[in-house]
Amino acid sequence: MAAPVVHLELHTADLAGACRFYAQLCGWRVDDALGYHALEWGGGLGGGVVECGTRRPSWLPYVEVGSVDDATERAVELGAGVLLEPRSGPAGRRSVLLVPDGAELALWEPASRAATPRRAPWPRRPAAR
Repeated sequence: MAAPVVHLELHTADLAGACRFYAQLCGWRVDDALGYHALEWGGGLGGGVVECGTRRPSWLPYVEVGSVDDATERAVELGAGVLLEPRSGPAGRRSVLLVPDGAELALWEPASRAATPRRAPWPRRPAAR
């Protein structure tokens, strides 16, 4: 079975401008009740907007996997770099990869299934772009 994309997250230096643009163009609502700007855009896909110091805004897809640790290790074997090592949060476990073509990809494991974290066997620095 193919791993599904379950969340899209916009990284931008202009949070207010991005939220306003997508609301006006697409009708997407932003819910920032918990300190995270979640996008309400209908359908089963989750979304959000994060303000960061990026020079170029980009969308980061989150792919649900059986084990973030195992999938991160496999990605490194396939040539990916690790931008964000696997870590746990309230909703689940995630990592962020720099894939060989230069794109970024997040791996996601919901808290309901998240395994006990293990020590990272992969390099700590991302692959060269």
